[in-house]
Amino acid sequence: MGGDWLADAVLYEIYPQSFADADGDGIGDLRGVIDHLDHIASLGVDTLWFNPCFASPFVDAGYDVADYLTIAPRYGTNDDMVELVARARERGIRVLLDLVAGHTSDEHPWFRRELAADGPDPAGDRYVWCEELPARAWALDTPGTPAWVRSPGPRKGWYLKNFYDEQPALNFGWIDHPGNEPWRDAVTAPGPLRNRQALRDVIAYWLDRGVSGFRVDMAFSLVKDEELTGGRAASAALWREIREWLDTAYPDAVLLPEGAEPRTGGPLAFHADFFLVIHGAHASLFDNHAAGLLPFQEPREPFFDAAGRGSTGPFLAAWADARAADPDRPVVLATADHDFNRLRCGPRTPEQLGAALTFLFTWGSVPCLYYGDEIGMRYLPGMPDVEGAICNPAYNRAGCRTPMQWAAGPTAGFSAADPERLYLPVDPAPDRPTVAAQEGDPGSTLTLVRELVALRRATPALGGRAPTRVVHEGYPFAYVRGESHLVVVNPRREPAMLTAPEATGATPLWGSGVTATPGGLTVSGFGYGVLALPPVRGL
Repeated sequence: MGGDWLADAVLYEIYPQSFADADGDGIGDLRGVIDHLDHIASLGVDTLWFNPCFASPFVDAGYDVADYLTIAPRYGTNDDMVELVARARERGIRVLLDLVAGHTSDEHPWFRRELAADGPDPAGDRYVWCEELPARAWALDTPGTPAWVRSPGPRKGWYLKNFYDEQPALNFGWIDHPGNEPWRDAVTAPGPLRNRQALRDVIAYWLDRGVSGFRVDMAFSLVKDEELTGGRAASAALWREIREWLDTAYPDAVLLPEGAEPRTGGPLAFHADFFLVIHGAHASLFDNHAAGLLPFQEPREPFFDAAGRGSTGPFLAAWADARAADPDRPVVLATADHDFNRLRCGPRTPEQLGAALTFLFTWGSVPCLYYGDEIGMRYLPGMPDVEGAICNPAYNRAGCRTPMQWAAGPTAGFSAADPERLYLPVDPAPDRPTVAAQEGDPGSTLTLVRELVALRRATPALGGRAPTRVVHEGYPFAYVRGESHLVVVNPRREPAMLTAPEATGATPLWGSGVTATPGGLTVSGFGYGVLALPPVRGL
């Protein structure tokens, strides 16, 4: 089956601005990634996911694309990307790119052409325009919700945006298109059809250059409706059409959505769901609110917290929903990402990371390691608003986008530039973690991550294909993988006891703070472990 490799994958997300700067201009680049491929390979990961690296004015950190077929000059050239893909492949590593499918930059030639026009393009508008504001309003008014922006001219009227004003929405049609609002195109109108073909062209261009697939930003925002319901289902249908083409033309390629794919009763278009850091399932486990408040999530105590007052219930319910129709459905679960915080955020200490990372690499999801989390980089509060990092006053995304910390020195080995020229400031703390300091240290987060990924690789029951059965939902959280291995994690400060039948006779294989007792297993505060279950009699 096409894309079947994803179930066994371990992803690594690279925010290109902040990973490694090879040319000394203070901004990360592709050559910097190439120079550090050996480090990435040493982690055991096999798939890189790049945040947008196409030509852009960078109003929204590259999520405002001005040319889908050209690498942003500050990162390098198309040839650099081709070389990176080839060198990664030599190390058994695939590359996924971020595809911003629903909007472009207002500097994209498509938009500049329509902005300069007297009226609709005879071939069909690529963007959504109206001369008078419609009576119907959008159901929500938050970043990520479409809104109308007055045209700066010459074209009269208004255009629809997807996020910031500088990100005009591409026209993929509407659910409703009444006769008194002729600008509401059907999904089969010429403009939407042009954009659907353009999507295929962009995907094919990069797949032909060795890329293995795409993570699609705002994937279900393409077809519009003010209630934000039917448009999601129609967008999913559009992606199913692309998936059918992809399975024939590029059967090994994968598509990942931003979020969970709507269940409409038909075949699913994407190869996995993605439990976003800003959504409830992930937030219920890790969001300690030290990076700010997510305005669209109910604040709750996270499960992975020293106080031990959280619950795995919301996560387990979301997991069950994601796999209700297909128990083998891959689900990507990240340590963190570029849109909110880091795993090490606020009062969470390196000592607490072991339990969290053990869960993330053994649960049965497709794990995604955010750059820097392999050494426990901190979320840094108070960062400047660079490239649209503050999209909501309740939180600042820049704190999780700071430069990778490779070594000691004024720029932490990220760049030869003066510190004041860096994309964002580095962690100023004297005890900031670095790759160099943790290399060879058996007690470091870096060693822990390498051991976990290696254990996952060596033990199929801990990977993405074996079933997961929860035996205790509280502290310690305990689950059986493949009916052969028991995993226990205790994220709280106080010890916890597991008395489930599975605890009897289990043999510790790897971990810290897990002790067998006559009554079961005692797990110390912040303890974690992987244990082998005794063979079932008669088998």
